[in-house]
Amino acid sequence: MPVVDVQPDELRRLTGHEDKSDEEFKDDLFALGLEFEGVTDDGAFQLEFGPDRLDRLSVEGVARSLRYQYGDARGVAVPNTNDPDWTFVVDDDVPDERPYVTGAVVRGVDLDDAALDSLIQLQEKLHATMGRKRAKGAIGIHDLTMLKGDVLSENASGNSITYTGIEPDGDTFVALDSNDELTPAEVLEQHATGRKYADLVSEYDRYPAIYDEIGLFSFPPVINGRRTEVSTDSRDLLVELTGTDQWTIDRMCNIICYALAARGATIEEVEVQYETGTVTKPDFEVETKHVSHDRIETVLGVELELDEVIDLFERSGLDANAELGEETVYEVSIPPYRVDVLHPLDLVDDVGRAYGFNELEPRYPDVGTVGQRHERSRLEDAVRTSLVGLGFEDLLNFHMISEGENYERMGVEVGSEYLGGGEPASITEPYSEDYTMLRTWVLPSLTMVLENNTHRAYPQDLAEIGHVAHRDDDENTRVAEARHVAAVLARHDATYEDAKARLAALCRDFDAELETPATDHPSFIDGRTAAVVIDGEEVGVVGELHPKVIVDHDLELPVAAFEFDLSALA
Repeated sequence: MPVVDVQPDELRRLTGHEDKSDEEFKDDLFALGLEFEGVTDDGAFQLEFGPDRLDRLSVEGVARSLRYQYGDARGVAVPNTNDPDWTFVVDDDVPDERPYVTGAVVRGVDLDDAALDSLIQLQEKLHATMGRKRAKGAIGIHDLTMLKGDVLSENASGNSITYTGIEPDGDTFVALDSNDELTPAEVLEQHATGRKYADLVSEYDRYPAIYDEIGLFSFPPVINGRRTEVSTDSRDLLVELTGTDQWTIDRMCNIICYALAARGATIEEVEVQYETGTVTKPDFEVETKHVSHDRIETVLGVELELDEVIDLFERSGLDANAELGEETVYEVSIPPYRVDVLHPLDLVDDVGRAYGFNELEPRYPDVGTVGQRHERSRLEDAVRTSLVGLGFEDLLNFHMISEGENYERMGVEVGSEYLGGGEPASITEPYSEDYTMLRTWVLPSLTMVLENNTHRAYPQDLAEIGHVAHRDDDENTRVAEARHVAAVLARHDATYEDAKARLAALCRDFDAELETPATDHPSFIDGRTAAVVIDGEEVGVVGELHPKVIVDHDLELPVAAFEFDLSALA
C-alpha cells in the first residue's frame, strides 16, 4: 500500500484547523481510511491507504478530504483556468511507443520548503502508482522563467515548446544532479537516474525529447534538464507529462494541478498540437455516474432521506441531483481529480464514509439461513494450529503480486508445468505495478517477507495458508482457484531434511500418507528437491531454495521450503 509523509502543521494550515491536536487528526484520518503507520524523524505522519485514492498522495489532497469531512467545503470544485499562452507542438518524429503529452502552466505558486517537498513526493508517488514507475506516464515540472518559447512550428502561435524524437547520440544537455553536457545515450550510461530508467527507452530507435528555443531541456521519461530545475524561488511552473495513454497522463496532471491550486496558484491552459488537431489541456471535464437510492440503502443497511443522501454526496466532494421516477436515481458529478470512481458501488462507498461506517448498526440479514463456518475454514484453522505447534510463525500476505515476483525472481517460466508456473490471472488496469496479478503460488510471498526481514534475528520459520489462482479455460470463470500451504525455514543450517521433517509431522497430524520422490523445480536445488505426494496424489514440492533465488532476494543464508495444496489434507 502507498505510504505518504504528511506534516501535521501543514494539515493545520491547509485545513484551517490550527487548534487540532495530532491525536484528533489521527482519528479523523482513520475515518477517511488513512491508517497511521508512525512518525518520521522530522515529525511527519506516515499514512497508509488504499491505492485507489491517488488524489491523497500529497498533504494538499489529504487536507482537501479533511475539509470535506469537517463540512468546510462541499460539492465539486473545479479550478478556474486562464486562456492558453503556451503551445506544445507534437512533432511527427515522436517515438510511436510514447506518443501522448499533456500539461499546464501554473502561475503564482508559493513554494516554501514544505510545499516543494510535498510536490516532489506527489510527483514520485504518482510515478510509482498510476505512472507504473514512469512506463505509462512521466511528469516533468520546470521553472517557467528559465524557458524561452518561440514559434518553433509554422502552425504554432505564441510561446511554443516541441515534443519530438532525437537520435540517442543527438543533442546534449545538462541533466539534474549533474554538471556535464551529455547526450541522451550518455545519460543512460553515466547518470544514476539514467541507469535506473534506461530500460524504458533503450529499445527505442529515437528517444523522446522536449525543446524550447534555447535547446533540449527535458528527456522524458528519464530526467529533466538542470536549466529548468524548480526551487523555492520558483513562482511560475510548466508541468508536462508524456506517456503511453492519454487518459492516464491527463488524470495525473489533474491531481498535480489541484495540489498546486490548493497552494494559491493559478492554472493556465496549454494547447497541445497533434497532427490530427489541437486540444486544450488540462482536461478538467466533470464526469457523471448514476446510482439508485434503493441500492445505497440496501448496501449500507440504513434508511436515508433524499436530502440527506445529497448532503452526504456533497460532503464527499461530489454533486448530486435526484431524478424522480419509478425509483429515485442520483446523477452524481465526479471532480476531475477523482480517478477511482468507476462503478456505482464507489459512490455508495463515498456516501457510507461520509455517513460514518462506525455509525452503522450491525443486524441480521433478512434471509432464511443461518451462517456457519465452512469446512474448508475449519481445515485451515486446524492446519494453521499444527504449523504454529511446529514452530512456524503464521503469516497473512496479499493475494496479489507482480509477475516479476511470482515468476522471474523465483526462476519459474510462465505457463510451465512446475508448481507456480500456471498462466496468470492478470488485472487489466492495475493501480500499482507491484500488484498486477493473483499469485499462482505462495512461496514468492514468503521469500519477499524474508527479503524485508534481513535486519531481524534468525532463525526465521514462516508459514502461510493462502489463496492462489491461475488461468484455466475449463473453469466457468476461466480461473482455477485453490488454497495452498507454504512454509520456509531460514537459518544457517537449513536443509531439505528439516523441511521434510516438518512436512511429515504436519501430515501425521491429519493421518495423511506422505511420499517424497525426487523431482526437479527451477526454484530449488537439483538433487535436494522432492515432490510432495499425499495419499498417492502429487500436490506440491519440498526442498532447498536455489542459490539464484536466495541471492536475488538478498538473503545470506540457506532456505528450505515446502508448498502443497491444502485440500490434500481434507
